[in-house]
Amino acid sequence: MKTYKKLVLIWVLILTATISGIFIGRLSAGSVSAEGEVYEHLKVFTEVLTLVKKNYVEDVKMKDMIYGAIKGMLNSLDPHSGFMPPDAYKEMQVDTKGEFGGIGIQIGLKDGFLTVIAPIEDTPAYSAGIKAGDKIIKINNEITKDMGLHDAVNKMRGQKGTSVTITIMREGWKDVKDFTIVREIIKVKSVKYKVMEDGIGYVKINQFQEKTSSDLEVALSSLAKEQLTALILDLRNNPGGLLNSAVEVSSQFIPAGKIVVSIKGRAEEKKEYLTEIEKDTKLTENDIRLFNSIPMIVLVNQGSASASEIVAGAIKDWSRAVILGVQTFGKGSVQSVIPLSDGSGLRLTTARYYTPKGISIQSKGITPDIVVKIAPKNGSKSHPVLREKDLERHLKNDEAEEKPKEPEELAPVEVSGDDDVQLQKAIDLLKTWKVFKELPKAS
Repeated sequence: MKTYKKLVLIWVLILTATISGIFIGRLSAGSVSAEGEVYEHLKVFTEVLTLVKKNYVEDVKMKDMIYGAIKGMLNSLDPHSGFMPPDAYKEMQVDTKGEFGGIGIQIGLKDGFLTVIAPIEDTPAYSAGIKAGDKIIKINNEITKDMGLHDAVNKMRGQKGTSVTITIMREGWKDVKDFTIVREIIKVKSVKYKVMEDGIGYVKINQFQEKTSSDLEVALSSLAKEQLTALILDLRNNPGGLLNSAVEVSSQFIPAGKIVVSIKGRAEEKKEYLTEIEKDTKLTENDIRLFNSIPMIVLVNQGSASASEIVAGAIKDWSRAVILGVQTFGKGSVQSVIPLSDGSGLRLTTARYYTPKGISIQSKGITPDIVVKIAPKNGSKSHPVLREKDLERHLKNDEAEEKPKEPEELAPVEVSGDDDVQLQKAIDLLKTWKVFKELPKAS
């Protein structure tokens, strides 16, 4: 019986940049059978395929028809399942390294339109002026209506130096506008850090890549030398990344042996992922103690998804830090990526994941301990907030019925340092934390 390696992923938002969550397992392709009612439907499919092949007005390639049928089948499932032709499958494997050829945007489906969730900073799309909330009407003059997310991503990907034209409709515009963007090698730097006022350390994780944990160790090791009084971990607009990376990052803030996340499929027992100290860690024992106990705030927003929600959920459930910001994206499903015999790949939603307290965040997200919104200023540009529950065919939460849809939330297109009230609120709270800690005890 032939078997294939299975990669289980916590897939992000169907991005032009990132995939997430990974562990190695086995899946038997030979276990799939076509019996009874299934066989009857496959018989009809074969009849149609034969009729088209023999009688269609023009010659068609059998491979193109089969691929089209597979894509259509998977497009009827949730938005994170899909079929990847060989080239797309190879691109996906490259993505985990945080480097790819493209324009640098995150996209999703809203109200039937391909919609920009956010441009990635310092990329061609960002420089060209693409904004969150933009609707992509055409790609290279091809209308995107009924175009799958994965097809759209593939069309915008390409070699460095080549160009792609996307046609955009933006709220407030009367007509669409073409943006011709030259592709570049997009390198997403996963960890940035600095020391802020009053000895408060600041670490921003942009996505969870293969090297994110080791990059974070370098950042924390450097910050530990700066007489830190507190730490801010910024996970805002982080679309996710590798599951193993999320567990490793959580391990740098939560003591060893604690549950970070568990996953459960339709007919499987829950599999738990625990914190552990890496054997080759760059952190000293004093560093580990420091970052397991230092006052800490985690910043999240509607763009914090998947692996970001795993880290935020674990930190919240273990009461390690205060979560500040707004409700997260709500991506709580797991995808299996299975290589197929011709070099293509199948991405299939096979499980949900749960926080350490056993909570599913699917279509709900994580609620911050302290809610701080960044509201658009008068006259400033804003965009509708896009979350998992807004995506077409999203999975429902298996624990409770969804609440009625709330009025559409708006957020600023861009936030400058001076306008970042969430970051400033975190700094103010940590300063207050220090003041109360230093108050003399009553005698």
